[in-house]
Amino acid sequence: MTPQTPQETVEAALALSTADGCIVIADESSEANLRWANNTVTTNGVTRGRQLTVIATVGTATGVAAGAVSRSSVTPDRIEDLVRAAEAAARASMPAEDAQPLVEPGSAGAADAGAAWHDPPVETSIEAFSTFIPSLSHGFDQARGADRLLFGFAEHQYRSTYLGSSSGLRLRHDQPTGRLELNAKSPDFTRSAWLGQPAALFGDIDLPALDAQLGQRLEWARRRVELPAGRYETLLPPTAVADLMIDLYWSAGARDAHEGQTVFSKPGGGTRVGDSLAELPVTLRSDPHAPGLACAPFVVAYASSSMQSVFDNGLALAPTSWIANGQLAALMQTRYSATLTGLAATPAIDNLILEGPPSPSGTPLPSLSEMAAATGRGLLLTTLWYIREVDPQTLLLTGLTRDGVYLVEGGEVVGAVNNFRFNESPVDLLRRTTEVGATELTLSREWADYFTRTAMPPLRIPDFNMSSVSQAT
Repeated sequence: MTPQTPQETVEAALALSTADGCIVIADESSEANLRWANNTVTTNGVTRGRQLTVIATVGTATGVAAGAVSRSSVTPDRIEDLVRAAEAAARASMPAEDAQPLVEPGSAGAADAGAAWHDPPVETSIEAFSTFIPSLSHGFDQARGADRLLFGFAEHQYRSTYLGSSSGLRLRHDQPTGRLELNAKSPDFTRSAWLGQPAALFGDIDLPALDAQLGQRLEWARRRVELPAGRYETLLPPTAVADLMIDLYWSAGARDAHEGQTVFSKPGGGTRVGDSLAELPVTLRSDPHAPGLACAPFVVAYASSSMQSVFDNGLALAPTSWIANGQLAALMQTRYSATLTGLAATPAIDNLILEGPPSPSGTPLPSLSEMAAATGRGLLLTTLWYIREVDPQTLLLTGLTRDGVYLVEGGEVVGAVNNFRFNESPVDLLRRTTEVGATELTLSREWADYFTRTAMPPLRIPDFNMSSVSQAT
């Protein structure tokens, strides 16, 4: 029997629906992976998956209720079971406070059709690494010659999403996602360095350049300097900035702020939209069509929460500035939460970009190495790790440094120092930032499993709070 296409699955589920409204989302995914340790490839493979989500809506005497059910590997003979389960969940639910009319094709705010609905899903394969594997093999040879060990992994994924609704909406998006993580260690494992990079296309990876950076960091760590806890001038690399800005972004829900629950709540009620958050005119934004960071240009919501609504499925996403020239400009909004706050509906977008103000002289903004060369005495971080929220009212976070904290003196790295636990709020860090470097595509280390599309600059913080010394390596 010929397998059912995702489009046929969507149409079959919609045809089986007896609810007042129905949304069906079919996801087809494939992932290729490559892993290595001790300068040797250990595993590689390709996996494939499919998931079907049915969202049913039913009218009641007091409103509209919704039920959403997702299952993997649904065969044609099990589609009706899934549809009935979603309908039963809707009929057993209370009316949804976020209920809105389903998005209709051609209506205000509806997304354009985009990618061809009838095309088959895009798939990846081990061929995604065809140019990367020879470069990796050469990297192993170099590492052996330099007496260091390489560990790491590469992943490449394609996800094709098909979204259809009883309102007539038919949308489709193909999302490539990839990442490379490299870790170099000395043979005795006392020195370690890490680098990560997003990789929608692995042919764009310059592995020799990355390997050279790792080698340099291991050399820096040959000298060890012990420092106490305290506040230090600190250079945050783009990857660490991504860790912190993603936390800020995930906390920027308009509904939660309006209800007084977050750092973006205005004392006395309402949100802080319009307030100044940063001394420097930085901009934090998302754009579904950003080069190198493109993501779904319409809402795909599998369940409702304070920051997303299943009723908004198919709503078009537009470039949105969350912070504009240092001022809070928008928070993540559903159509429903917009009626509460009086602000425009600005749904979440699956990428994030932080940019500093242009140089007054028109010269390019500095790189991380150029910022280090202009540092009298300070710390240069590699990555942050195990980040956890301490206080949502200030967005105070705690976490650890990892895989290299370096001491800079007179513009030169003079050695590696011990690791620290830090306590900082990304909102307060933006206020205290004294220098913003050039924005580049980067990979968050802490959140790379969930959020890979970021472009961030390095930041100079004059008094980063290293609250205690950590024994982590």
